[in-house]
Amino acid sequence: MAGGAMGDDDDEITGINVTPLVDIMLVLLIIFMVASNYIVQEAIEVNLPKAATGEEVNSEIKSVALIVKADGKLYMNGEESSRQQIAASARALSKFENAQALIAADRATSHGAVIELIDLIRAEGLVSFAINIDPENDPVVGEASEGGSSGAPDAEGEAPSAEPAEGAQP
Repeated sequence: MAGGAMGDDDDEITGINVTPLVDIMLVLLIIFMVASNYIVQEAIEVNLPKAATGEEVNSEIKSVALIVKADGKLYMNGEESSRQQIAASARALSKFENAQALIAADRATSHGAVIELIDLIRAEGLVSFAINIDPENDPVVGEASEGGSSGAPDAEGEAPSAEPAEGAQP
């Protein structure tokens, strides 16, 4: 008789009912799964170019994060912005001694769009900037030198030979 008054009190409890524990754990799991959807911030997808020579940025420096998407949209500190808003922010930051802009551009973004953004912030007095990269061990520079003549120096520091392409006349 379980729980009866007539049983021996000297018997050991040999079984533990884990059903309440499993119920509580499942409820907690569901709560955490639902709550995690609200905690995650949406990020702006940017396919950063790879580079072998990248450095960490000092977090004590006043900075503004600028993103140029492949379609030409500009973002400042995670929000879509206009050139005028970016210029105003650069003008305000230029008053600080160690201010800088952190520029992230999608790999498919034209070089001219990045240069225009750099010119914009520099014209407003913010002359220090950093370019975000994807710091992997397999940089685009290495891919270009392995695939053929890119005009860049190889591992020994020598430029590849300039041989004319097939069918080209000297």
